[in-house]
Amino acid sequence: MAASADRPLGNPRFVGLLKRTASAVVLGPIAVGAFWFGFPWIDLLVAIAAPFALAECWRLTRGRPAARTVGLIYVAAAMVGLLWLRHQPAYGRETVLWLLLCVIATDIGGYFVGSWIGGARLAPRISPGKTWSGLFGAMAAAGLASAAVALWLEAGDPVALALLGALFAAVGQAGDLLESHAKRRAGVKDSGRLIPGHGGILDRIDGLVAVVVAACAIRLLADPGWPWS
Repeated sequence: MAASADRPLGNPRFVGLLKRTASAVVLGPIAVGAFWFGFPWIDLLVAIAAPFALAECWRLTRGRPAARTVGLIYVAAAMVGLLWLRHQPAYGRETVLWLLLCVIATDIGGYFVGSWIGGARLAPRISPGKTWSGLFGAMAAAGLASAAVALWLEAGDPVALALLGALFAAVGQAGDLLESHAKRRAGVKDSGRLIPGHGGILDRIDGLVAVVVAACAIRLLADPGWPWS
C-alpha cells in the first residue's frame, strides 16, 4: 500500500531530506579525501566539478553578457585558487581543510541559530529564509571552529584565525546570497539537477567558492606563511 501524504515516507520534505542525506554521505567523504590526499585526487575532483559549475553559471546568467563574464571568471578563479592553495608546500592541506571547515561550520551555525532564534530577515527579497541571527550564529560557529584548528595544529594565532573564520562566514553567506540572486533572476529553484536532493554543483559550493576567492586574495597580499605564521 502506498504511503499517504501525512506519513513520513510519503512526505516530500522527508523524501528530500533522505536524498540530501544520502548525497552528503556519498559525496562528503570523497571531497574530504581529495582535500586531504591532494594530488592527483583534488585535481581530478576539480577537473570533474569545474565543467558542471561553469555550465550552471552559464545557464544562470543567460541574457546578461556582463554578469556571465564576471560569473565565469569568478567560478574559474575559485577552482584554480583551490588547487593553488592546496598545492602550497607549507600548510596547503591544512589551509583548504580549514576553509572547508569554516564553510561547514557556517552552514550548521547559521541553520540552527537562525531556526532557533529567528528574527529579522537578512535579505528577504533574495533568500527569505536567512536571518541576521543566523548570520551571527554562522560567524560564531566558524570563529570557534577556526580557533580550534589553530590550537589543534599548534600553528597560527587562535584569536586571529577566529576573526578570519568569522569573516569567512560572512563571505560565505554573501556567496550564498549571490547565487540565490542569480537563480531568482534566472527564474529557477536550483542551479542544476546533478546532485539528488541538493540541486547543482553551485548549490553546494556557492559559499566555498566565495571563501576560496577571498582567501586567495588575502594570501596574495599577505606573507607566504599566511595564516599560520
